[in-house]
Amino acid sequence: MNTQAGFILKVVFLSAILSFLIKYGGKFIPITSTTLDALILVLLPTLILSLILGWRWQQQIHTKK
Repeated sequence: MNTQAGFILKVVFLSAILSFLIKYGGKFIPITSTTLDALILVLLPTLILSLILGWRWQQQIHTKK
């Protein structure tokens, strides 16, 4: 399943599993409802993705030289 459709099916499947875990398993994780926790949960994925993309961009620059 190395096609684009296979990749999309994998993403949909993993998203469904993650959604299920959040819906039914999230109530067992005690997270306080503070503004700081909300900011961390909202900004952390963006920060992680920007770090990964920046790292890959730096690798591409160094391999072109």
